[in-house]
Amino acid sequence: MPRKFPRPVKRIVIKVGSSVIVTYRLKPRLAHLRSLVEQIASVQKKGIEVVVVSSGAIVFGMGAMNERKRPSDLASLQALAAIGQAILMETYSDLFRRNRTTCAQVLLTWDDFDNRGRYNNARNTFRAILERQVIPIVNENDTIATDEIKFGDNDKLSALVAGLIEADLLLILSDVEGLFDLKDGKKKLLKEIKEITGDIEGMAAGTDKKDISRGGMTAKLDAIKIATHSQIPCIIANGETENVLVRVLNAERIGTFFMEKEGRRLAKKHWISFGAKPKGILTVDEGAREALFKGGRSLLLPGVVSWKGHFNVDDVVVVQDRREHEIGRGLINYSTADLSRVEERKGKREVIHCDNLVLCER
Repeated sequence: MPRKFPRPVKRIVIKVGSSVIVTYRLKPRLAHLRSLVEQIASVQKKGIEVVVVSSGAIVFGMGAMNERKRPSDLASLQALAAIGQAILMETYSDLFRRNRTTCAQVLLTWDDFDNRGRYNNARNTFRAILERQVIPIVNENDTIATDEIKFGDNDKLSALVAGLIEADLLLILSDVEGLFDLKDGKKKLLKEIKEITGDIEGMAAGTDKKDISRGGMTAKLDAIKIATHSQIPCIIANGETENVLVRVLNAERIGTFFMEKEGRRLAKKHWISFGAKPKGILTVDEGAREALFKGGRSLLLPGVVSWKGHFNVDDVVVVQDRREHEIGRGLINYSTADLSRVEERKGKREVIHCDNLVLCER
């Protein structure tokens, strides 16, 4: 039985892991890349827009400099990223040119998602590139970023990009067939997952991370949570599978399929939930917690018992209860200094308006 997508796939984000495009000897897997590019060019001619989020810059840099072990210091990582990014894009450009298709380089950092103006500008840029029938090749801007290399990964970036451009599908290509259930000494590929539960996350825990990559299965599930909460279904599949992209779009049941959450978040609330980095944390009392979970309620000043961080008006902050469980995230109407000056807390002034508040699930 063919796989059923919630809607026709007219726009897809493909995340290509380092293991898919580089051997363990740090040499380009040109046969795999050539095949993938041919598939992308083929589906593009059928009217499907494709965005590629590609790892590999640091690995290509390591190969060019004959370094076999990924360095740990930031300066070396950024230097290798600068060297490797040029090689990576030259490789993609040559392969797409052979298929009479043009690609474009798009380098992003957290700031491009954290800042609302840059977030909207990035969306407009992607739209303009896709309208010209050009394939965006996206990567983290590792050369200048200070925390992406330490904490980020391209799995998360691909999910954020998928939400940014409102993709119909996120395809994560890795060196595994999908997510496996390893219970009772048996290895069973999970074909379809409706919700990422604690049990599902447990199956991903302990997966090995290769020296050439930053993300394991846990990172992939974290990324998939972002995408599925934006009503974007996801598939993890093996990048070595023959004609993997074409077969996925033909609804073959390869890889692990993650169903989207019901109810698409508006672009603004998606940005609050996933695009912006919180600048602070508000702790609220039990009464405020219960009021917020009733829905449609704003967070009022009397319910805030403490706060930490340094934030300005309209920054995103985390709202948590006294047990430090996250309740939601929202745009705050106060700066840290304003809150510190508030002595009379009897008023009903809104700290976060309900329209700017995104609640977590209970």
